[in-house]
Amino acid sequence: PVGIAVGLLTGVAAGAFNGFWIAYVGLPSLAVTLAGLIGYRGVARILLEDRSIGNFPEWFNHLGQDPVIGPFPLALVIFFALLLVTLVVLQASGFGRYIYVIGNNREVARFSGVKVRQVKMSLFVASGFISALAGLLLAGRLGAVRGNTAEGFELDIITMVLLGGVSIFGGSGTLSGVALAILLILNLRNGMSLVNITGNTQTGVIGALLILSVLGPNWAAAVRERWRRRVDDKVTR
Repeated sequence: PVGIAVGLLTGVAAGAFNGFWIAYVGLPSLAVTLAGLIGYRGVARILLEDRSIGNFPEWFNHLGQDPVIGPFPLALVIFFALLLVTLVVLQASGFGRYIYVIGNNREVARFSGVKVRQVKMSLFVASGFISALAGLLLAGRLGAVRGNTAEGFELDIITMVLLGGVSIFGGSGTLSGVALAILLILNLRNGMSLVNITGNTQTGVIGALLILSVLGPNWAAAVRERWRRRVDDKVTR
């Protein structure tokens, strides 16, 4: 229990560290989070070198491996619980509306009285906590961890988010879109594994999806803009 608490607090501290540079200093979110990813992973590699940590207590391994409700493991139960909580927060609370307003236009949110810095900081702290929780569950599932454990997962996660309609350039996405993107990527990964497609090829496919998920909205916006201009030209004539 002490180790779990330390792990969760470490995640909260990492999220707060990222949030400070983004919310209070004004650095770009993408740059800070990627730099944090590299830095935290580097610290893990320095501390562990090529060693692995294992021999966890039996109860801890059960948390990551055994079903807790019917056939569902704890990780899946927590995922659905967080999905429900996030849905309620985004759709039925003032804090959720603040998040959408900040995503659409930070300056408008600030002039509307929204405490932009505090909201962004709280989101990064929550992200750090959830990331630490996911890491603990993964450690329990695997039974041992190394400094490079989960390396490459960030590619899948970024693809899921962008494919779900969330833009890295700002704006508001939908939780349902991200949930569908998660199912798509997971099924795509499983399908490629079943037909014995190598891990490197799978990564290439996910990378191609990531590029398309970034270019797709830009292309669609450009097409809409051209269509709007044509309509405006016809009206003015």
